Amino acid sequence: MSETKTPETFEFQAEVRQLLDLMIHSLYSNREIFLRELVSNAADAADRLRFEALQDAALFEDDPEPEVRIVVDESARTITISDNGIGMNRTDVIDNLGTIARSGTRRFLDALTGDQKQDSQLIGQFGVGFYSAFIVADSVTVHTRRAGESADAGVRWQSDGKGEFCLEASPRARRGTDVTVHLAEGQDEFLSRDRLRQVIRRYSDHIALPIRLLDDQGEAETVNQASALWMRPKSELSDEDYQQFYQQLSFDTEPPLRWMHNKVEGDQSFTTLLFIPAQRPFDLFEPESGHGLRLYVRRVFIMEDREHRLLPRYLRFVRGVVDSDDLPLNVSRELLQHNRLIDRIRAASVKRVLDTLERLAKDDAAVYQRFWSAFGTVLKEGPIEDPGNAEKVAGLLRFHSTQDEEEQRVSLADYLERMKEGQKAIYYLTGESLAAVRNSPHLEVFRKRGVEVLLLAEPVDEWLVAHLSEYKDTPLRAVGKGELELDDLGEDTAEKPESVEPSASVKTLLERLQSELGEQVEDVRASSRLTDSPACIVVSEHDFGINMQRMLKAAGHELPAQKPVLEINPDHPIIQRLAADEQAPLNDWASLLYEQAVLMDGGRLDDPAGFVRRMNRLLD
Repeated sequence: MSETKTPETFEFQAEVRQLLDLMIHSLYSNREIFLRELVSNAADAADRLRFEALQDAALFEDDPEPEVRIVVDESARTITISDNGIGMNRTDVIDNLGTIARSGTRRFLDALTGDQKQDSQLIGQFGVGFYSAFIVADSVTVHTRRAGESADAGVRWQSDGKGEFCLEASPRARRGTDVTVHLAEGQDEFLSRDRLRQVIRRYSDHIALPIRLLDDQGEAETVNQASALWMRPKSELSDEDYQQFYQQLSFDTEPPLRWMHNKVEGDQSFTTLLFIPAQRPFDLFEPESGHGLRLYVRRVFIMEDREHRLLPRYLRFVRGVVDSDDLPLNVSRELLQHNRLIDRIRAASVKRVLDTLERLAKDDAAVYQRFWSAFGTVLKEGPIEDPGNAEKVAGLLRFHSTQDEEEQRVSLADYLERMKEGQKAIYYLTGESLAAVRNSPHLEVFRKRGVEVLLLAEPVDEWLVAHLSEYKDTPLRAVGKGELELDDLGEDTAEKPESVEPSASVKTLLERLQSELGEQVEDVRASSRLTDSPACIVVSEHDFGINMQRMLKAAGHELPAQKPVLEINPDHPIIQRLAADEQAPLNDWASLLYEQAVLMDGGRLDDPAGFVRRMNRLLD
């Protein structure tokens, strides 16, 4: 017997009450999506049944063919969406319909913008599809029984969406779930079977089980094609077919930029249908994103690849399905980890995605720039995560540079074509922000001599250049590290200074500054990279840069002791004035030159108040 003897009333979780209020009073711009969501839930219940029945065939009871049925009652003003899937027991109902459970309701609420049309498109992206019924309903009833349990284990759930729900025992002979939507005033369009048929064909045509719409006499019409779209020949599919399937798969309101539909046959057969989106999903940078390729085995849904075994994490923006004929139906996560077919699918899928992006970049730079604006930061993780494809991914990267500071559209191939004669490296500079790297003193000599420098201002860039040491046999070199060899820069011989040896007075000043700064610096030396600024900070070739040190410290990492080099510009008026007066005290000047160089390089001062006092004394 059911645990629930008499009806019980429960309160919704606070986030659900807030969500339901929004559903009922605000999100009316795309009301038809409630049917898409409820049909999708019914199809998921059928998939779960087929998967669990692999271990226990008795779960099918006497009804082995999963289906979705939709019944319209015009006099009662209701629509009932029924499935014979896995169903729910009392605990499932409370967890899934009364609380946010594992859904993304909180993230959904955080993502709301106030624009009703835009906000309504978020439903589904965050796992809150059931609640969308309240967009059109003044009450919803759910009658369900879990497969394998007795008929008297049925449960009835009912709510008007105003803060509470009622739960009671209700015997049910057939496994599965009925969701009955009682339409609110003004929602009569959904009592039309033609309207429902249109919505189903638009959003759910691909679902691989029959969706049957019953007429007044109880005759059932199968509305959808009830076949997996990815298994149909490409010649039978139109662009609209692919776009509608993508929308149903991803709940994205924008059509995809590109898609790849491939079937591999032979000893190991599998089909992939992959989409490159046009816009960034809200959870792209969340560590536990709820998205991944959907894995099917012989059209039976197995799992969503949230652990990124079918595609690496740097391609996590790709949406799509993988269907294999050769994996066992009871495939487990452990098997996925150690399966040659999964490795083959992964390698083939990565190649197709990267090849498609290469063609897009070559054939349509404007569309590729749109892709890059959405997903470029993620793609930069590629050389770090996928060393085997590092150079291929590197060719897809785009950067700001001293020749194009406004947009990230400079490729490494573009840079190589523009290199000066005799130039031996691809120069780059990292920093905390684009403004900081644009105005860095490290660029002065490069700007003067017309040598391009890549400007890297995203946090991931520090890790990128740590793993991408060269491109097409040309090394990448940081302009803020190590000593700079001017012979690499390809300037005209006539422009080269006859000597870079500092004067005797400057040498004396270097020694005095070194003495004043003591253990703060490794060395003080004359600079060959400055033309306008008096000083800059340089770290050794193999040390962490100033920006990288800042990020690691902010993350709580203990760093080994590092002492930078202070480089000064012998031609700067301040340096010349200090060098000319060998008796003038240097304690304030030494600290000020060092601290301003640290600030210009994006570093943090240990004693900002001391810096201000010293500056005020020198200005007095």
